[in-house]
Amino acid sequence: MLTNQKPIGSGFGASSTTTEVIAGIDLNGKVAIVTGGYSGLGLETVRTLHGAGATVIVPTRDPERAASALEGLARVEIAPMNLLDPASIDAFGDMFLASGRPLHMLVNSAGIMASPLSRDARGYESQFATNHLGHFQLTTKLWPALCQARGARVVSVSSKGHRYSPVVFDDPNFEHRAYDRWAAYGQSKTANILFALELDRRGRGEGIRAFSLHPGSIVGTGLEKHLTREELVAGGILNEDGTPILDPERQLKTLEQGAATIVWCATTPMLSGLGGVYCENCEVATLMDEAGEGSSMRSAARMDGVMAYAVDPKSAERLWVLSQQLTN
Repeated sequence: MLTNQKPIGSGFGASSTTTEVIAGIDLNGKVAIVTGGYSGLGLETVRTLHGAGATVIVPTRDPERAASALEGLARVEIAPMNLLDPASIDAFGDMFLASGRPLHMLVNSAGIMASPLSRDARGYESQFATNHLGHFQLTTKLWPALCQARGARVVSVSSKGHRYSPVVFDDPNFEHRAYDRWAAYGQSKTANILFALELDRRGRGEGIRAFSLHPGSIVGTGLEKHLTREELVAGGILNEDGTPILDPERQLKTLEQGAATIVWCATTPMLSGLGGVYCENCEVATLMDEAGEGSSMRSAARMDGVMAYAVDPKSAERLWVLSQQLTN
């Protein structure tokens, strides 16, 4: 599987936008689900897929906010779901399956970052539960619809932050170690990558291919709500005056540039016959040496590629089994 983790010569780059990567792609008759599809990168993804002809369903814990953000998009549907509420995930999945529609694209975009320690009703750490376990449950629930598409793609929005931590299998929920919000975030983003790897292995026989990606660092998506302005300045994300720094080559992007890799993974014919890979800048990323691990936002912004522990097939299978156990 690691032999696939290398660039394919897409012709796109760090500055490419959603408009550029969707050009010439017709999604009429296709159905997509986008979590987090009413703000930030998710909203830009919904707009782009909708503009290419797709019907898009946006599960949300805030229907009023979603309706306002998505107003005027005729083929966009809104349904209640909370990634921290397993019952609501099952209810949403049952509702979609009952519609009888195939699911051509599932974009797992919703997430939280560097939040203070909190736990869901099961006692699971919230970043791991939201960013990984909720999406694991949703994807497996929707499996029949993905199979029905006979050529589905599942896209997991990860991050360069995966280098902050591997999955700590002996204590994923910080029950026996001190909580570190960045380690928790890094673990959840590594889980996104491992999930895509194992999902692709299990699904390819049914026509399901999976991808993970780093979209870039984009201010204003809401993901940074737990960070202070001082932290964003120190991390090289904001200028001293509070304005965003835009430098795509350092992964500091606009929404249209950040969502481009999401849309590319979900739609490009260039990835036909390929899956389980981690992408960035609308391209399959290179494999990074373990020695390149960074421990801060500023160091991560200077690095490209994916950590070897995040694309390890044995860890991917182990995570799948653990996730099954944790979500029943």
